[in-house]
Amino acid sequence: MRLADGPHVECEIEVSADPKRVWELVSDISTSVRYSPELQEVEWLDGAEGPAVGACFSGRNRNDTVGEWSTVSRIVEMEEQSSFRWEVVYGERRNGEPLATWTYLLEPIADGSGTRLRHGVRIEPARGPLHDFVEKYPEREEQIVDGRLALLRTGIEATLAGVKAEAEA
Repeated sequence: MRLADGPHVECEIEVSADPKRVWELVSDISTSVRYSPELQEVEWLDGAEGPAVGACFSGRNRNDTVGEWSTVSRIVEMEEQSSFRWEVVYGERRNGEPLATWTYLLEPIADGSGTRLRHGVRIEPARGPLHDFVEKYPEREEQIVDGRLALLRTGIEATLAGVKAEAEA
C-alpha cells in the first residue's frame, strides 16, 4: 500500500461486557498505555481533565524501529457508548492537519451478550515523519507503509485484548 491510498488498519473483537463498561475503558486515554506496545505515556493538555470534543492530550511513544517521539492529539468525536475518535497532530501544533485518525467503534451484540468493539487508525495525508521517511526511500514506499501498518495492527490487537480482559474481569 502507498501513502496516497489512505493506508489504514482496523481490528475487531467481541467483549462479554456491556457497552457502558467498554466505553469507560476506551474513552479513558490511559487504557491504551496499559496495553499498547508503542504508547508509553499520555497526559491531558490545556487544563483538560477528561475526554471531550476539542480536548487535547500528549502522547509519548516508542518502538525499536523509530525510537521515541511525542505527539499531540485532539478529540474530534465522542458519542457515548458508540464512537470515540481523535486526530494525531505532530509536535505541539494543536490546530494542524492530522497525521493519523484513531477510532473506537462500539456496538451492542444483538443477543445482548456483550459489545462488538472495533479499533483502527487511518494514516492521513498531512506531512509527518512517515512521509519524510518514504520521501527519503521512495523505492521502498510500499514496504515502509506495510511495515508501519503491521506494527500498528500488532498494537491495536494488543490493546483490544487488554480492553477485553479488563472489561470482562
